[in-house]
Amino acid sequence: MSATRLLVLGVLRISGRAHGYQVRRELLGWRADKWANVQPGSIYHALKKMAAEQLLEEVSTEAGRGPDRTAYQLTTEGEQEFFHLLSGALSDADDAGPLLSAGIALMPMLPRRRAIELLKLMEVRLDGAIAEILQTAVHAHEWGHPPHVVRMYRLWGGQTETTRAWVHDLVAALEAGEYRMADDEPPTFPVPR
Repeated sequence: MSATRLLVLGVLRISGRAHGYQVRRELLGWRADKWANVQPGSIYHALKKMAAEQLLEEVSTEAGRGPDRTAYQLTTEGEQEFFHLLSGALSDADDAGPLLSAGIALMPMLPRRRAIELLKLMEVRLDGAIAEILQTAVHAHEWGHPPHVVRMYRLWGGQTETTRAWVHDLVAALEAGEYRMADDEPPTFPVPR
C-alpha cells in the first residue's frame, strides 16, 4: 500500500478537484515529503496511474506558459479506494511508518466510531507482532542467530511496543471526544456512505 496514493486521493477528496501542481503544493505544505516520503514526481505518477485505473477523472485542462495542467476529481471507485486505503493505514500493524502517518493525517475524514474500530484492530495486531518478536528473541540463540541480531529483535520489539502505546493513547483521545471527525457537528468533511 502506498502513502503517496492515499495522500493524493485524500487531497483530491478535500479539494473536490485539483491539478497536479495544487496537489503537490498541498502535500509539500503538509511536509509530507519528510514524514511520508512523498516526492513531487510520485504525485504526478500517482495521478496518471489512478486516472488510468478510473479512480480519478480528468475534469479540465488549463493551457498556459508552461505545460498544460489537467485537473482531476475522484470517481465513485476513487472514493471507495480512498476509504479502503485509509482503513488499511489505520489498522495495518506491518507499516507503522509513512502509511500510518498518512492515515493519521486523513483520519478526520472518518466517523469517530470507525476510526476507533480500526485503531483498536491495529492494537490487537500490534500485540500479536510484539508476542512474535519476543518469541523470536527468546529462541534466537537456539536458532543460531548472532548476538547483534538478537539485539536487533529487541529494538523492533521496543519500537512496536512504543507504537502500540501511542495507538492506545490515540484511541483514548478519540473516545474522549478529542479531534473533529467526519460525523461531528458541523462535519468537517463529507461523511462516507
